[in-house]
Amino acid sequence: MPVISIPADSSTIKAFLVFSAVFIISSAVLLIIRKFSFRYFYRWAEKTETRLDDIILDSVRHPSIFWALAISLYIALDSSPFHAKYVSYGLTALYVLIVLSVTLAAANISSRAVQNAVERSTLSMPLTGLSRTVIRVIIFAIGALIVLNSLGLSITPLLTALGVGGLAVALALQDTLSNLFAGIHILAEKSIKLGDYIRMSTGEEGYVADIGWRTTKIRELSNNIIIIPNNKLSQSIITNYSMPEKRTTVTVKVRAGADTEPERVEAVLKDEAVKASGSVKGLLTEPAAGVNFNFGDSWLEFTLVCHVAEYTDQTPVQNELRKRIFKRFKQEGIEMPFHVKTVQIKG
Repeated sequence: MPVISIPADSSTIKAFLVFSAVFIISSAVLLIIRKFSFRYFYRWAEKTETRLDDIILDSVRHPSIFWALAISLYIALDSSPFHAKYVSYGLTALYVLIVLSVTLAAANISSRAVQNAVERSTLSMPLTGLSRTVIRVIIFAIGALIVLNSLGLSITPLLTALGVGGLAVALALQDTLSNLFAGIHILAEKSIKLGDYIRMSTGEEGYVADIGWRTTKIRELSNNIIIIPNNKLSQSIITNYSMPEKRTTVTVKVRAGADTEPERVEAVLKDEAVKASGSVKGLLTEPAAGVNFNFGDSWLEFTLVCHVAEYTDQTPVQNELRKRIFKRFKQEGIEMPFHVKTVQIKG
């Protein structure tokens, strides 16, 4: 039987074959374990009431494929007959990629988990763009420190350099840092939160759409976005129409003739308010509508006071109530007097 001799340069081929075999076998085993593990954990998550397990599973489902392949590659490199120096370089690079991938997944999980916790709680500070940024920066900072430590780099000189350089950066970015800390102050004070309807002393008004690290976005009723620097917002006088609650009042003023019985007008106004509360969007049934009575120059003045769900409901509710009251006054024969002016034309 002939003997087949392998040339000396075939050692590279043998090393590659060993590396490929270990990588394929490890990948197959890890991917099978991943498949059955996720199947089990998804069934388990369906039985729990919390959404935290669902968030974790959804966040690591796709990255776990990369982790399985990366671990297989790590095992193949570690057990391969390649030169130790190149194996060390490959293992270090692979370790850094795995740490960065895990850091990215951890940042995503933390952000979604905190958002879910805030939504389920009674806190009045929803998760804003600034909050998500702070959470991600903290997670990425921890991941960066782990990577630097794995590379054998000393963190102390780096922190010293960052401290010295931070002073120069702070002087160059005074306006940016001012907006950043103003945004943090707004969130911590809880005077404004997402979804609130506010009006600034300079006239801008709308719903708070987002509080970012530099600016706050306000959505007008026309659906346009006003972008305001955080430091300008924190220094402005603001009326928050959503605090302490969104419910507010709306008034409709009407006039009646001086010879009209006040009780009759009050009954008509309250009756129209009750009828409208069941069909006009935003008009509340409780608290019940009230009527204030006053004397005018040559007429009787009445003010109908109703409650609406939020500030932006005032205008459409007023418009609808005025039309209903006008029609009802005509049916009841109640006079609505107006100012009368006499104009004298000479020569």
